[in-house]
Amino acid sequence: MIAELNERAREILRHIVESYVESGEPVGSRTLSRRLNVNLSPATIRNVMADLEETGLLFAPHTSAGRLPTEAGLRMFVDGILEVGNLTEEERKTIDVQCAGTPNNLEGLLEEATSALSGLARCASLVMAPKAGSPLRHIEFVNLSPGRALVVLVTETGIVENRIIETPANLPPSALVEATNFLSSRLVGRTLSEAYDEIITELDQHRVYLDELTTRVVESGLATWAGGEQGGALIIRGQAHLLDDVSALADLEQIRALFSALDTKEEMLKLLSLTDTAEGVRIFIGADNNLFNLAGCSMIVGPYRNSEEKVVGAIGVIGPTRINYANIIPMVDYTSRLISRFLGHDGNVGAKLNND
Repeated sequence: MIAELNERAREILRHIVESYVESGEPVGSRTLSRRLNVNLSPATIRNVMADLEETGLLFAPHTSAGRLPTEAGLRMFVDGILEVGNLTEEERKTIDVQCAGTPNNLEGLLEEATSALSGLARCASLVMAPKAGSPLRHIEFVNLSPGRALVVLVTETGIVENRIIETPANLPPSALVEATNFLSSRLVGRTLSEAYDEIITELDQHRVYLDELTTRVVESGLATWAGGEQGGALIIRGQAHLLDDVSALADLEQIRALFSALDTKEEMLKLLSLTDTAEGVRIFIGADNNLFNLAGCSMIVGPYRNSEEKVVGAIGVIGPTRINYANIIPMVDYTSRLISRFLGHDGNVGAKLNND
């Protein structure tokens, strides 16, 4: 459809979208005539705007008001008109420094990456943690307090996963040692998903003292991390940024829709999993996906890969449709590539960053 627009129509659509991203306010023909690089009268601009409205790319929120882009107009702008910018040196350094402090710790890297991305983009950031695709080298339980324990998992590629789980309140420390020995003998050299059925079957057949702890570990936290329908965990950071630029009642309604969507983690994981077949950043605008209705919201997502170049997760941001696409797309792309370099460099992100 973009090929059907002449240069004049593209330029007018571009300015309307850029003004919308900047202020959220409708743009009128007189304002456009002052902003355009070409000399067009307000009457000519109104005719072009009317044509764009007829094709479903613009709409007038009020009678005699200026125009705003529709979701279709935003999609056309992103797909065919947008000129993506480059990260500034300061933005690149912010992401590098924040993520470089988490060597050999995938969970820490993802936490820091989402935090950095949220702060720079001024949006909520989210990441789908990778599935447990690597065999384990080590598993250990560390007592934290009555009712809580830390599970430390180290894969054969050197990636460390830490999980805090609930344990029976009266569980003695010796039971954690027994659980470590029991699972280590069955998990080391195998993935959690590979050993899951065997361990559950054995626990059903042999009811011993450590059943309660081990079953809880396998059936809850670790089983969720290893398998499940989506096979990953979802981390969301920076939801407060969604409230930073609320200028109208309609914005508040969109923010409520966003918070509702962020709470529907299963659907968010399904959407993020669509990046499995993506070569680069993917942009979802409004309700142009059929997983859930997110009118008024946009998501920019980039996949990250392991050392075998397989997509194992995704990171991105979510916000109102008037997010700054030109700035945020390269942020998401750079951050997803950074995580890929971490996963492809034996977990040593610091060494890799220093060589780039």
